Amino acid sequence: MKLKIFTSAALLCASFAFAQRADTVSTVQIRPENPNIIKTNVTAYAFRNLNLSYERIISKTTSLSASFSVIPSGKVPYVKLFLDGEDIGDVESMVMNYNSITLEPRFYLGKRGFGQGFYLAPYYRYSHSEFSDYRYEFQTIEAGVTETHYVELEGNVTGHSIGVMFGKQWFLGQKKDWVLDFNILGGHYGISKGDLIAVSSQRLTPERQKELQKELDELDVPLVKIDATANENGATAKVSGPWAGLRFGLALGYRF
Repeated sequence: MKLKIFTSAALLCASFAFAQRADTVSTVQIRPENPNIIKTNVTAYAFRNLNLSYERIISKTTSLSASFSVIPSGKVPYVKLFLDGEDIGDVESMVMNYNSITLEPRFYLGKRGFGQGFYLAPYYRYSHSEFSDYRYEFQTIEAGVTETHYVELEGNVTGHSIGVMFGKQWFLGQKKDWVLDFNILGGHYGISKGDLIAVSSQRLTPERQKELQKELDELDVPLVKIDATANENGATAKVSGPWAGLRFGLALGYRF
């Protein structure tokens, strides 16, 4: 009888110990050590884009990430790669700055998980850009004489967009505390709104205001709505339209 009681008690203790161990393993899997990751997209620095991301691993398949980026005020990067001819003269002197905030959940698709392997990341991005020193020329005809004038444009554009990105992330080093994140490809689409101010090189007469207004009314920018009004100092405008972009690059980080 005593043997049976002892055996039953031993089995009960073993079961309890196994259950505790299973709970411990499960807890470790749900909340692994070093669930925080700080990283930066090093390829973006080629475009003067300073950026920092924070990712928090919350389960084997899921994490949450927030990113902030800023392009300090300066010339448009690599403008000659995208424009040629007379268009370069208009944009080359332009000064711009940019900042954005991106929020994204990540869903890891492989067996390893916990922040490693292939992932799919839907995201939301808020962006704001400002520009100045953009020269726009227009002509007026007064008393049979054609004159060329110009206005200096400045303004800002704010965008809200949603998108999705596909990538892969690795933990490297002896302690697996270094992180390599390959943003294979992503894209976003949304809406934008902005305000523009055009300051004329000289005070505009009513006749010249009409000529400038005609130029503004005939502007044909695909997919963008421009509501502009000429005045004696130049013009003001409200712009709205779609906002889109691509995401790719290579990020390096540290896990803690």
